[in-house]
Amino acid sequence: MATEIKLPSLGEGVESGDVLEIYVKVGDVVKIEQSLLELETDKATVAVPSPLAGKILSISIKEGETVKVGQVIGTIEATGAPASPAAPSKPEPSKPEPSKPAPVAPAPVASAPVAPVAPPVTKPIAPAPTPVAPPKPIAPVASVVSAVSSASVAEVSEDVIPAGPAVRRFAREVGVDLSGVSGSGDHGRITREDVLSIVRHQGQAAATKPVASPQPSSQASAPTAAVAESPAKAAASKGIEKPGTPATDAYGPIRVDRMTKIRKTIANQMDKSWSTVPRVVNFDDADVTELEAFRQSSKDDYASRGIKLTTMPFLIKAVATALRHHGALNAVIDTENDQIIYKDYVNLGIAIDTDRGLVVPTLKNADRMSIPDIAYALAELSNRVRNNNFAVSDLRGGTFTISNLGAIGGTYSTPIVNVPEVAILLVGRSRKLPMVMPDDTIKPRLMMPLSLAYDHRLVDGATAARFLNDIIAYLEAPSRLLLAI
Repeated sequence: MATEIKLPSLGEGVESGDVLEIYVKVGDVVKIEQSLLELETDKATVAVPSPLAGKILSISIKEGETVKVGQVIGTIEATGAPASPAAPSKPEPSKPEPSKPAPVAPAPVASAPVAPVAPPVTKPIAPAPTPVAPPKPIAPVASVVSAVSSASVAEVSEDVIPAGPAVRRFAREVGVDLSGVSGSGDHGRITREDVLSIVRHQGQAAATKPVASPQPSSQASAPTAAVAESPAKAAASKGIEKPGTPATDAYGPIRVDRMTKIRKTIANQMDKSWSTVPRVVNFDDADVTELEAFRQSSKDDYASRGIKLTTMPFLIKAVATALRHHGALNAVIDTENDQIIYKDYVNLGIAIDTDRGLVVPTLKNADRMSIPDIAYALAELSNRVRNNNFAVSDLRGGTFTISNLGAIGGTYSTPIVNVPEVAILLVGRSRKLPMVMPDDTIKPRLMMPLSLAYDHRLVDGATAARFLNDIIAYLEAPSRLLLAI
């Protein structure tokens, strides 16, 4: 019996999503909780699971379509449900042929002439060619075989390739077969970096191949076909990803790409921030020479516990601790009720660059966490976001945002406040500068550039400067951070 599959609730405030990819087709047998399709909401990309185990009877949506919560996306026949009479009638003729002719004889007993008409005793000869070409019998048998066997095949294929939807899509775009990739993530999970390393390896191999074998024309054609086979693969090997569909305008070639829901949300947020927040930016530097020496001396100890110690956990701890003493930067302006709402919790939004755009997951209660806890939570959060393995709730509840431009490059910037928050801190790439010390000597010091943007409706310049000074003081004396609770 057919059961409707409806789009389940995707989280508070999420009413619809765009279909990015459909993983199944009509006739596929799926297990319960197996991913049916990938959906893009305002900020997150989520996989929609199957509510039942069974056979897909119909799919009523298509890729690129916007689907609302509660909308029917297809139908499924649950495993173990009474099969429709039409289904067994088809396999019936094919099964008696390979099996013994004995059961065929009793059926024609009602009409004797029909029994000889079955002298398709030539039909039993039909199986004879099957050994000659085994692939053909296997295909029909696989489609008619019981739901249990095909479900187990689906289960194996899902378990063999532990990769998230975004990684799978990226692998398809660059032409990498994930079945041959060993994952470096948790529990052997394949990450984007694993796929990129394969692409780089293929690019190096492709670069050396043409030089090695340009002689025989018959052999030369094979590598040429392989190289010309996928321009996207060649572009990816050079680190170039060109989105969009090729087209032309009045001046030459262009590429047109659909604006995704995530990009629309970012655009709307930026527009809202720019038009409503009178923004001021303070620039300063923190001397992190001692902090870097401490980090270098401690990173091996952390690595032995599976934690990669970077400068970011120290910065997060410094910001979270400073926010407890500067409530104006951890607040929201409620213009409708003429109120200021001060938050007594500190949830830091960490801006992460992904292949879908900027995503800002929230590190909850960061002020109550130790530096090892922050380092571990940050690594886990970053991996989940880059693999699109996170929930919409992970993006909510932020009170202040940190953006790390230094991981990519650059020093100062004027970041946009992530409304309804009232401030954001951007950290640039630390670099050595000649600094005049208290004894008037000049020494090279490692300086971290900081850019604090804030909503001048609530935060005064003096308040912002004091807040930034506190952050700098914590960064310049790492022992204070270790003692901060």
